[in-house]
Amino acid sequence: MKGIRLLCLLLPVALGGCLAGTATSTAVGVAADIVTVPFKVGGALIDAVGGDEDEQEATDE
Repeated sequence: MKGIRLLCLLLPVALGGCLAGTATSTAVGVAADIVTVPFKVGGALIDAVGGDEDEQEATDE
């Protein structure tokens, strides 16, 4: 019976580390996405206004 109590007490502590790792990983992923979005939007706007270089090279040939 003591083994089961010990397991019930230690299991949440062990899983807490997994939870902290998952939360940290998620936060880093979101931060990376937040940083890259302005560059993607800016690149799309530049392509929309100035045209895509690949499309211009294809029409020049």
